[in-house]
Parts: sequence; structure tokens; C-alpha cells
Amino acid sequence: MKALIVFNGNPYDGTDITWNGLRLAEQLLHTGLEVNIFLMNDSVDLARDVTKPPEGYFDLVQMLKDLIAKKVTVKVCGTCNARCGIHKSEPYFEGAQTATMPELAQWIKEADKVITF
Repeated sequence: MKALIVFNGNPYDGTDITWNGLRLAEQLLHTGLEVNIFLMNDSVDLARDVTKPPEGYFDLVQMLKDLIAKKVTVKVCGTCNARCGIHKSEPYFEGAQTATMPELAQWIKEADKVITF
């Protein structure tokens, strides 16, 4: 079975939304699900090395890299690179694949479960 998690918001928006979504991805892996992650809108900052956690916060970028190391496929909206996030036009780190809306649509079609954050 496949789970798709779609993130939209700024990773460090003062809430634990992104942190909880990444924690859920880890737990879904432990249940045996294949997990894919798609980042769009301001969440694209999660795939940029320039994004640093504020004092006292978890390193969400490292959490995403750890998921990639565990074979989670991460795709990041190509259009959002120049349009979204605090760090507009900064490159995405290695392992995060630039993608398009048709690719997201295909993932949604193939997923057994779709979760948004």
C-alpha cells in the first residue's frame, strides 16, 4: 500500500504541523507502507539547505533528509521554487526531486491514502 503526504505550509510557522507530518511519515514506514512526500507552496523551504530551525525547534530539514535516506521519495513543486517560501529561488538539496502538477496528480491516482498538512 502507498501513502502520499502533501505539505503546503512554512515549515517553521510557529506550530508543530510539519514536525507531526514528518513524524507520521516515519511511523507509516514502520507499518510497512510505501511513503511519498510532495512539497508545494511555502513548504518547499523544507527541501532547502539554507532553511535553519529557529532556536529550540527540531531540524525539520534533517528529518526530511533522514526520510529520503530510508527510501521515501520526495518531490518538490518546480514552479514553487521561485514563487514560494522565505528562501525563494534557493536550490533544493540533493535527493529532493523537482516535480510538476501532472506528477502530483499521478501520485494521487496511485496512492491508497492521501494526507495533507
